[in-house]
Amino acid sequence: MVKFRFGKSEISARRKTVATALGCMAIGLGLGALAGMMTAPKTGKQLRKDMQRKAEDAREAVENLGKRAGDLLERGEELAEVARRKAEPVARIFRRA
Repeated sequence: MVKFRFGKSEISARRKTVATALGCMAIGLGLGALAGMMTAPKTGKQLRKDMQRKAEDAREAVENLGKRAGDLLERGEELAEVARRKAEPVARIFRRA
């Protein structure tokens, strides 16, 4: 028997997983950018300016990615609810059998 469960706890767990993945990705991007800048042949002043600019760019990119992921997750939740409502009559038929 197929069970359709899209409860709040499952959605909450998915949000936590997405947030954790985005956080880890941001940390990795930051560390990679920092390592790249530290090995570049630039003066300290140029390096600090570049690091500040890259940090701002990375922050904006993560914010945009987070917003997009949130939008996609909301849309997925809506689609899952529609699918659950449409499948419920069929599931009731199978439960009777």
